[in-house]
Amino acid sequence: MTGFATLAMLNLDAGDPAALATFYSQVLGWEVLHSDADYAMIGDGSTSLGFGKVAGYAGPGWPGEAAPKRYHLDFYVDDLDKAEEQALALGATKPDGQPQPDRWRVLLDPAGQPFDICIRP
Repeated sequence: MTGFATLAMLNLDAGDPAALATFYSQVLGWEVLHSDADYAMIGDGSTSLGFGKVAGYAGPGWPGEAAPKRYHLDFYVDDLDKAEEQALALGATKPDGQPQPDRWRVLLDPAGQPFDICIRP
């Protein structure tokens, strides 16, 4: 199938754009390209993630979602235990009730939004 567009970037809602940009830049090893109170962006030279301020933003948490999920990111890693340890050291949290902890782990970013770390195929 041939498309007619190219994905330029993905923008995510945030209560603290600068903090989430810092967190995900450290998770991915990407550069913080812009950061202020209302908007922040990270990138690797070909892909970018933006974080836009939304007043009253609250993450849904997981698994008991108090608010609807706004996004869900998956990341490939080579070692689940090591990646989990690194993400937790950066400010992620690990909820109880992991669905398949030998294949992937659900973590919450500092804003309470879930993301997965998955074994690289």
